[in-house]
Amino acid sequence: MSGTPVCIADFEEYARSFLPKSVFDYYQSGADDQETLAENVAAFSRWKLYPRVLRDVSVMDLSTCVLGHRVTVPVCVAATAMQRMAHPLGETATARACQAVGTGMMLSSWATSSLEEVAAAAPAGLRWLQLYAYKERRVTAALVRRAESAGYRGIFLTVDTPYLGRRRADVRNRFRLPPHLSLKNFSSSELAFSSGKDFGEDSGLAVYVAEAIDATVSWEDVKWLRGLTSLPIVLKGILRADDAKEAVKLGVNGILVSNHGARQLDGVPATIDVLPEIVEAVEGKVEVFLDGGVRKGTDVLKALALGAKAVFVGRPVLWGLAYQGEEGAKEVLQMLKEEFRLAMALTGCRRVEEIDRTLIRRHQVLFSKI
Repeated sequence: MSGTPVCIADFEEYARSFLPKSVFDYYQSGADDQETLAENVAAFSRWKLYPRVLRDVSVMDLSTCVLGHRVTVPVCVAATAMQRMAHPLGETATARACQAVGTGMMLSSWATSSLEEVAAAAPAGLRWLQLYAYKERRVTAALVRRAESAGYRGIFLTVDTPYLGRRRADVRNRFRLPPHLSLKNFSSSELAFSSGKDFGEDSGLAVYVAEAIDATVSWEDVKWLRGLTSLPIVLKGILRADDAKEAVKLGVNGILVSNHGARQLDGVPATIDVLPEIVEAVEGKVEVFLDGGVRKGTDVLKALALGAKAVFVGRPVLWGLAYQGEEGAKEVLQMLKEEFRLAMALTGCRRVEEIDRTLIRRHQVLFSKI
């Protein structure tokens, strides 16, 4: 990259040249052949915008509510693990960037900053905790209690990770957390991924997940979590309408349409392509969010036009952290915000509420007969 970044790809290019290969590969790679990784981005181009014209867009309002809390823009930060590999301040820098922009941050359970440290770094910020179901439920419950005490405003339960997807780059690199870091939300060295044990030829994180995360997790655990906390609960990792309907029955507050950044099961559809059926399935009873492949302001607008309440971005924020820490993460979020503002203006939308299904159609590729 030469000069100032002008798009998210510029930040990624910088991160590729700056970060150690094993770190960049861990952040950037997807599962197996990475078909879904490419699809998450490419699928947005199949949805075309049909703008309204001759609307007075001199005054605009980009804000919306997410789980009852106002954000200045419907672009929130997704949970990405081990952010101190990208910058020494990691998750605390991200939290301050989100607070400055006026949007929300989902903190990974596998953060290299504790949830209390993140809360202290940005006390006025909007935060949610991403949660896994650990084999020892007391570990999971303790994280929920700590989140409640530290002022987090919701729990995003990841439901697509009974095992870790096979990420070939991590296997080739024999990925380990750098020795000076640990998963700060855990006190034992085993759960903190800092024991120094020999993981053999595999990805250390894949071994960690197999040993620590509960593969028996089921809908009963959603009921258990609902009974444990009064915080809003969002299920992260839903791709099917029937699963979405079941989630609504169990009293969750939201669904995050997600394929885990294409890092779990390769060959699943892009999230933007399944978003409409999930929105239809929940019948407006819960909020629906989307992550995966969001790289431009027009991507945000397309997701909202298809029914998402907001989108979550992961990798772009990591690239911003690598570029310039808190300021880099803030620059990424501001860039997406301004791109979204322009996309709204050029489609004749003055408020988020004016973004609707009439603005978008799926492009059909026509094949001529030979």
